[in-house]
Amino acid sequence: MRTTLRPFLLLLTALLSSTAALGQEQQHAGAPTMRWMVQDIPPAFSYPTGRPPQRVSDLGNGEVDGFLRLLIGQMPQYRHEFVEAGLPRFEALVRQGQGLCSLLHVRTPERLSWLYFTHLYPPLLSRQLHVVVRSDRLARFEVDGQALQLSELLRRRDMVGLLPKDRAFGPRIDALLLAQGERAPKRVVAGRTMNLLPMLRAGRMDYTLEYPAVLAEFLHGGSGGGGSGGDADLVALPIAEGRSTPVATAACGRNPEGRRAIEAIDAAVRRLAQDPQREALLRSWRGDQQDEQDRQRLHRYMDERARGGAQIE
Repeated sequence: MRTTLRPFLLLLTALLSSTAALGQEQQHAGAPTMRWMVQDIPPAFSYPTGRPPQRVSDLGNGEVDGFLRLLIGQMPQYRHEFVEAGLPRFEALVRQGQGLCSLLHVRTPERLSWLYFTHLYPPLLSRQLHVVVRSDRLARFEVDGQALQLSELLRRRDMVGLLPKDRAFGPRIDALLLAQGERAPKRVVAGRTMNLLPMLRAGRMDYTLEYPAVLAEFLHGGSGGGGSGGDADLVALPIAEGRSTPVATAACGRNPEGRRAIEAIDAAVRRLAQDPQREALLRSWRGDQQDEQDRQRLHRYMDERARGGAQIE
């Protein structure tokens, strides 16, 4: 009897799954589409399937893609599509009038001319920038156990730094770099990873700026890293100006489609903040091992978002 029923049950399960999928497609048929920029830059945003996400279930659970999953869960009125693009292509598409949205763009005064922004969550420890150096040159950067002053490092002429082209580091660090003028670290194309860690390991400069989580991913084999590197192992050193990004943001093209999208995203953040299951949702994103200061900061921010109105720039 079991042998007879098993094929039938498998067929019934497949039919029910197909029906559910069809119902979901019909539910979204005619719904407006929200298009998101995606990029494989682990651990913040990664491709668990090895290719760009085709559906929400393909998203990873890093800081950025994990929060995107939470946001999408608050916007069932939209169909969600994913567009793989680097920063230059994203800007070109937006300037052509497309209403693309991104969770990978830091707010800058220049970007306000072509992007709408809304706030998502406060600066977490994972968003604290560090100076990354080769361990065999560490002695040149040590300052008696105290955090480096990036402002002082930038004035040193015996150090060569390189930074990714088109990447913003937040208002405080960006202002320091701008103040250096032509003496600021040169900007070079970083490729798909948006970091210069392979070049640093190869000794093409003395330092770059990066998040420790990105360095850890690189050293463990992600983003083209891996291997011991011998005496070329990389080390992240905290800098006094490291927490430069005041708040994480979502951005959409500054056009009518983008305006509708950014309003929907802002409302979704507030719904998330008011959700009775907020604690469980945030834990599914950040995990149970998050820093206690981060946890308290995140909930204070969400409490304020739950009580306040729209925050769109």
